[in-house]
Amino acid sequence: MAREKKIEHYDVIIIGAGAAGLTAAIYCSRARLNTLVIEKALVGGLATYTNEIWNYPGFPNSPKGEEITDLMKEQAKNMGAKFKLTEVQSVDLTGEEKIVETFRNKYIAKAVVLASGGRPRTTKAKNEENFLFDKGISFCATCDAASNTDKVVVVIGSGDAAIEEGMFLTKFAKKVIVSVMHDEGIMDCNEIAKEAALANPKMEFIWNTVTDSFEGEDHLDTVVLRNLKTNELIPVKCDNCFEFIGYIPNTELIKGQVDLTPQGYIISNDRMETNLEGVFAAGDVRDKWLKQVATAVGDGAIAGYAAEKFIAETEVFEANVVKKDKNGSVYVYNAIEASQREALPMIEELASKHGKDYNFCKIDVYKSDGIAKRLGRTNYPYVAIIKNGKVDHFIDMINEENILSALKTS
Repeated sequence: MAREKKIEHYDVIIIGAGAAGLTAAIYCSRARLNTLVIEKALVGGLATYTNEIWNYPGFPNSPKGEEITDLMKEQAKNMGAKFKLTEVQSVDLTGEEKIVETFRNKYIAKAVVLASGGRPRTTKAKNEENFLFDKGISFCATCDAASNTDKVVVVIGSGDAAIEEGMFLTKFAKKVIVSVMHDEGIMDCNEIAKEAALANPKMEFIWNTVTDSFEGEDHLDTVVLRNLKTNELIPVKCDNCFEFIGYIPNTELIKGQVDLTPQGYIISNDRMETNLEGVFAAGDVRDKWLKQVATAVGDGAIAGYAAEKFIAETEVFEANVVKKDKNGSVYVYNAIEASQREALPMIEELASKHGKDYNFCKIDVYKSDGIAKRLGRTNYPYVAIIKNGKVDHFIDMINEENILSALKTS
């Protein structure tokens, strides 16, 4: 017999506790929302594995990533966010109530922030797991380049990311040795990047090779490459290795519900909104250009703010705009437009004369258009006629006669 799961209700559930998820938690908790953060692995995400972060604002002494994310977690907890270290097994994000299930619990929320991040694709070569992150294998040149000043590094991969990051490394490293699986002169990157890399005196290429193993004691000191044509093993002495062979977003659970790119990243707009109302995305799990702690924090701030706005606007919309027990009209306008303010006295007079029979309300889209968008139209001004809790039709010729006539018509 299946064990009955404990049910808990929250305003917001944040899936993932990296920099994006933690920032969203700070914003939601600060707005006094009952906030739950679920993380299956390590609070702080991939940033916790970064030995030194040189480019996060406000930390000039290049702290470990863990130091920064620990402060974020402490701040979120101080604001009231709750944390559960467990794995999400399933989600249903399509309804008004968002359902997130773990092995023991069923969590129900009004809004969800997806900040599950991703994981770098690895080579699966021998001993690789012994040297991941702070023991010699890195995945972010922007994060770790400065700590490789005057060192010899190996780069695995020849796509745009590998070659561009490799060239960035040459600003710091003494030598950058690139393992390319193709014949000499053939790369997966664009032609401009290829020409620049081949002309860079600090870059050296070993063609027709893949990684066979990683070697070293406490820290990586040798990458053993295997020639694809001869099977010859080529030991390459180095101080560190960077792998740029792809990134895998953690979106397996939401396929079929949230719109994804062909590569599996969440499609969202600049408000972090997904295709589902009340579901937001933040951080490396999004389809975005730059994946850094700083950009993750920005995403998290927007997603947290957007979730708070969504919940507040839902309450207003249901309580004041689309009353099921009272038909009415909604005047939607932009307060900074003088011409659109002209109708306000007329709307107020209607409410004064006929407020007992009908519900009259106004929505100003200047600061937020979230409520107005729910009415299904984005060009302003207009009046929406509400009947039986739903939008019946719109009026563009806004005057008292047209509004009253529409309301009185059955």
